[in-house]
Amino acid sequence: MRVLMFGWEFPPHITGGLGTASYGLTKGMSKLEDLEVIFVVPKVWGDEDQTKVRLIGANQVPVAHKKVFFRGSRRQIEKIEVSSRIVPYTDPEEFWKMTRSEISEQGIVIQTNNKGTIDFTGKYGETLFDEIYKYSVVAAVIAEENEFDIIHAHDWLAYPAGIAAMRVSGKPLVIHVHATDFDRSGGNVNPDVYRIEKEGMDAASKIITVSNLTRDIVINKYNIDPDKVETVYNAVEPFRISAEVVKEKGFDEKVVTFLGRITLQKGPEYFIEAANKVLKVMPNVRFVMAGSGDMMERMMRRAAALKITDRFHFTGFLKGLDVYTMLSMSDVYIMPSVSEPFGISPLEAMQSNVPVIISKQSGVSEILTHAVKVDFWDIDEMADAIYGILNYPALAKMFIKNGREEVVRLKWDNSARHVRDIYYRVIWQNKN
Repeated sequence: MRVLMFGWEFPPHITGGLGTASYGLTKGMSKLEDLEVIFVVPKVWGDEDQTKVRLIGANQVPVAHKKVFFRGSRRQIEKIEVSSRIVPYTDPEEFWKMTRSEISEQGIVIQTNNKGTIDFTGKYGETLFDEIYKYSVVAAVIAEENEFDIIHAHDWLAYPAGIAAMRVSGKPLVIHVHATDFDRSGGNVNPDVYRIEKEGMDAASKIITVSNLTRDIVINKYNIDPDKVETVYNAVEPFRISAEVVKEKGFDEKVVTFLGRITLQKGPEYFIEAANKVLKVMPNVRFVMAGSGDMMERMMRRAAALKITDRFHFTGFLKGLDVYTMLSMSDVYIMPSVSEPFGISPLEAMQSNVPVIISKQSGVSEILTHAVKVDFWDIDEMADAIYGILNYPALAKMFIKNGREEVVRLKWDNSARHVRDIYYRVIWQNKN
């Protein structure tokens, strides 16, 4: 079986969990002899690991002289203009802040360069909505030129591409919901994003969600038939801690780490309030907020107002080995997300021998046993959990030992086999 898969990012060029999950799943699929994956991204950079998957960059596909037909249309598409009230954003952290504003209607004309290809930034830049639709045009060309059995589109950015490939080829579409705009916006949903999400869900033969939490949102907020939605949990890439990762702290104090985007969804304000409570009774602790986002300046101001900046550190965005270096220096990892579809970072912390505290409002809480679970808003319980792990070594050792054993069993190979089973069911259903 050959799978035509559309994503938006691929390691090492990632900004968060989407790229990590897409890579983990495709790597797991590469071990299945009856599966072959063609993975498409808007732009390839040349330094991606293609040993496990065939990678196609939409920026390298000539489209200038292609005759692209969409099912239901009698005329070929040579130039496409989309009129839409869209909101551009400059980077992933600023997006959810800027999408709440309004701008006037504007036309988007898709143009090719002198090589006959379409230029993509491959980033979350100010032309994002332009690129989403340009991506769908190239997707139609790719679908015409390749043989495959099923289409798989990751998250809303790739849904239009998946739909275009489906219409050209007639092959079934599976979409993978890693998050919805209800998670990202705290309920203040952007209508343009919602529309793209809804169109993808309606067009798909099957919807994969990363948790039952997300499944419930898809069913109830997007009015989708429950039989159409199936949960496949994420996993974590095995990582062996080496000498280049483990660093000496250089100080004899405990470290509590928040690692993620500093946005409404991730609950950074609750981390700061809990830190303030802990510091009142335990001064020999340093709190680290590792990440960047639209709430970063506000969080800095709040830490300053609480007069805890001598105990509170902001590192900026971390990726790659820097993530594991930060975890190797941590005594507690905390994810106080307001709404987290899954959350891979607690799994990374657990395999780094760090006890974790996670919000009950996270998908990963559905599968973890050896983690402290608290409501994101309960800063008293959060502070108590931090204090307990830091002051009772036996408790910390128990979470470290059992947590590591638990996370070892969460393999991408299992997720890949689950997705493969879904493919076979979808293909069989579409033939009957």
